[in-house]
Amino acid sequence: MKVLHISAHLGGGVGKAHSAICAADVPGVQRHYLLLEEPRDRRYADAIAEAGAQVTVAPDVAAARKLAAQADVVQIEWWNHPRLYECLCRWDLPPSRLVIWSHISGLSAPCIPAGLLTAPHRFLFTSACSLDGPAVKALPPKARAGLGVINSGFGFTASPPPFASRAGSVGYLGTVDFSKLNPDFFEVIDRAEPGEPVSVWGQADAEGDVLRRAASMRHPGLVRFHGHAADPEAALRQTGIFLYLLQPHHFGTAENALIEAMSLGCVPLVFDNPAERAIVEHGRTGFVETDTAAAAERLQWMLRHPAELEVMGREAASVMAATRTARKSEEDFAAVYAEVLALPEREVSFDAILGSTPAEWFLSTQDGGVANHGFAGAARKGTLAHFAHCFPDEPSFEGAFYGTNR
Repeated sequence: MKVLHISAHLGGGVGKAHSAICAADVPGVQRHYLLLEEPRDRRYADAIAEAGAQVTVAPDVAAARKLAAQADVVQIEWWNHPRLYECLCRWDLPPSRLVIWSHISGLSAPCIPAGLLTAPHRFLFTSACSLDGPAVKALPPKARAGLGVINSGFGFTASPPPFASRAGSVGYLGTVDFSKLNPDFFEVIDRAEPGEPVSVWGQADAEGDVLRRAASMRHPGLVRFHGHAADPEAALRQTGIFLYLLQPHHFGTAENALIEAMSLGCVPLVFDNPAERAIVEHGRTGFVETDTAAAAERLQWMLRHPAELEVMGREAASVMAATRTARKSEEDFAAVYAEVLALPEREVSFDAILGSTPAEWFLSTQDGGVANHGFAGAARKGTLAHFAHCFPDEPSFEGAFYGTNR
C-alpha cells in the first residue's frame, strides 16, 4: 500500500509523530513524504528516511501530481501553512483516496474551514477535544461519520525513575512564549512559593515578554531558565511535578511534552483547557484547575503530599503506556486506510472551500477578526506576515485588510 503524505515540512510535533509512526510501521506500507519547503531542521525527515520512507522536498507541480496519481492513499498533514493552501488550491492534484490529519485543534483561530471536514474520505483530528469545535458541531450528524481521532503525541518507552528523589522538583518543558504559555504561570509560582526554583526548559526570547514577566515576579529567584532541552527525557526524569499552565486559546492539540512527562511518572498540573483536559484526568493522573488561585493552592498541596503524588504518577505512566503510543496510532491509521481503499477516488475543488487567493486563504483561518494580525513583525506560522512572506507583492492583500502595517 502506497501512502503519499503531503506536508509543508516535517518540523516540530508533526515530524516527531511521523518519525515514530514510520518506526512502528508493519511490512507492506510504503510511505512517501512530499514536503512543500526545505526543512529548517532535517532531524525528523532524516529519521523518516532511515526508517524506509521516501522524502521528496519542494517538487515541481508535475512531479507532485505524478506522485499523487501513483498513491493508493493521499494524506494531507493539515495546518494553516501558506504553502499547503497553494498546493491544494493551485496544483490541480488528481482524484485520490484522501485522508486529512489535522495538527491544529480548530477550537479557535486558526480555524478549520467547515467545508474541509467533509471534503476527504476521512478527516482525522489529533485530539478528541476538536470534536467539540464549532465547525464540527455545525455539521449534520450523518456528515460526522467521516471524522475520527488519531493521537500524534507519544510517551517515552523507558520505565519511569523512582519518584521519591524528584517529588519536590517542579518543572515546565515546552514553548516559552505567551502564544502557548499562560502569563499567569509566574503568578502561580509567586503564590505557591515552592521550596526550590521551578525549572523552565525551552528557548526563550532574550528580549521577549516571558523573561520580562519573570523578572517582575515578587520572587524572581523561584524560576530558573535552562534554555533548549537537548535531552527532554533527561530533563523530565528530574521532574516530579509538571507545571504545564497554558493560555486558553493556545494552538496545541496532542501536547507532546505533557504526554512525555506523564509517561515518566511526572504528575501534571494544568489549566482547564480542552486539549489538556482530554489528556489529564483530574485527581487520577494529574490535576486540572480553573484559575490562578486554585492552581497555586493545588501546587502547594502537591508539594506537601509526595506519597499521594507517587501513586498518581504511576497511574499517569500506566495510562500513557496504554493509550499514547506510536504503535497504537499506526494501527489506527492502518484501519482507516483499509476503509478508504474500498472507496472510489474523489476529486476535491479546494479553492471552492478555501478560496483562490492568498488573502482568502488567510481569512479562512480566522474567526472573524484580523485586528491582531499585521504584515509587520516575525513571520510566525500561519500569521498574516507568514502569508505575505510566502507571497510577496501579492495583489490580493491590497485593500483586503484594515488597520494592518505593510
